[in-house]
Amino acid sequence: MGILKHKGAMLNDLYQLTMAYGYWKNNMAGYEAVFNLFYRKAPFKGSYAVFSGLDQVMELINNFKFTDEDVDWLKTICGADDKPIFEDDFLEYLKNISLDVDVIGVKEGSVVFPNTPIIRVQGPIIACQLLETPLLNIVNFDTLVTTKAVRVCNAAKNSQVFEFGLRRAQGVGAGLRATRSAWIAGCTGTSNVLAAQKFGIPVKGTHAHSWVMSHDSELEAFRNYGKAMPNNCTLLVDTYGTEQGVQNAIEAGKEIEANGGKFSAIRLDSGDLFELSKMARKALNEAGFKETKIVASNDLDEYAIEDLKSKGARIDVYGVGTRLVTAFDQPALGGVYKISALRKSPDDEWQYKIKLSDEHIKVSNPGLQRVKRFSQNGEFTYDLIYDELIGVSDMAINLRTSMTEYPEGDSEDILIPLFVKGQQVYQLPSLNETREYCKEQLNSLNPRLKTTIFPDFYKVCIEDGLNRVKTSLLQSKQL
Repeated sequence: MGILKHKGAMLNDLYQLTMAYGYWKNNMAGYEAVFNLFYRKAPFKGSYAVFSGLDQVMELINNFKFTDEDVDWLKTICGADDKPIFEDDFLEYLKNISLDVDVIGVKEGSVVFPNTPIIRVQGPIIACQLLETPLLNIVNFDTLVTTKAVRVCNAAKNSQVFEFGLRRAQGVGAGLRATRSAWIAGCTGTSNVLAAQKFGIPVKGTHAHSWVMSHDSELEAFRNYGKAMPNNCTLLVDTYGTEQGVQNAIEAGKEIEANGGKFSAIRLDSGDLFELSKMARKALNEAGFKETKIVASNDLDEYAIEDLKSKGARIDVYGVGTRLVTAFDQPALGGVYKISALRKSPDDEWQYKIKLSDEHIKVSNPGLQRVKRFSQNGEFTYDLIYDELIGVSDMAINLRTSMTEYPEGDSEDILIPLFVKGQQVYQLPSLNETREYCKEQLNSLNPRLKTTIFPDFYKVCIEDGLNRVKTSLLQSKQL
């Protein structure tokens, strides 16, 4: 899968290359720019997202290069006159380009909120521009699926969640990344063998309906599976009829345990999971299998799980596939990457940039942005976007309500150095450390922000001095 090590620079939209050529052609290659990657609206009608994909961000920047083969192919792109759109000298420039960029960003597993920079890139304008598409490709998908998986795990509360989505994922790469995202979010295992091998995630699985259908009877199928897998025995009980399936599983389970095996679980995969789980739990308990777990699947998501939990379903483990790995109800995060400052040389002053729009939500923030996160008693209270040159005052403006806020409590800068002049300065933690960090972040959120339906809004503010600059830019652009 190592496309980022070999073709990361070509993982791009053509307009990034045409803009790069325009900068080069107009003697702007020496300009320095600041770009911010952020999202405008929390996914799934929620209040937050959980950032992931940093491993691929680091891999992209460390290996960003146009090869001779790439340049030769770019020479073949022609315009309306059937002539090449790029000069050979520009393509030679691309071949020798170095990503001398400074990159700061939040730690992977961080809770992030609308309009706050997740990653900030500063450096030569062409290098910054060429990173837009691949960065968004990485961050948008991984962050979206991680956020979905967090919501599913929140709904499951103290029950386990297994990720079962590989067969429904949008391709091989998406299947691997979705499993990684689900693990960061708190899922306890996956059916995805390759992802388990690659990322060190516990792998889980039972048999399919075809196993039962390949035997003369369901009971025979269960007995044979128990013989083959006495230490990994979860029986799928709905091939022909769930109630009879449970009884057959119990009969086979007695034989499995009599022979020294372990009847670990049954799996419900269709029908009224609430009623069937109650029936199955009663039958298992009466047969002496109080420790045998009930696994449930069948197009589950946070809403279905929350409903089952509220009714008192007797389900120990939720297998979630399609609706998790595809982020079924919102297929894209909508992250963006916008320029916020520009200067012609390191000796010049920064010119702050702002994007206007008829849609208020699309008006960007200017400046060399950083983010302070305030908290009280271990709970996040709000984020403050400020400019590193202006600094932090004692007054801010709530971006959603335009109300004046006065920062209080402990604070920390959440954007940390990742690259300095293109050289990596941040050591990625292990995946399990990232998983624990994500858990700590979620524990610092007010529970009202994590509710599935109608969550509270988290305060995101802009520092007063930066807001004054933004207001001035808005007025000047509207003249």
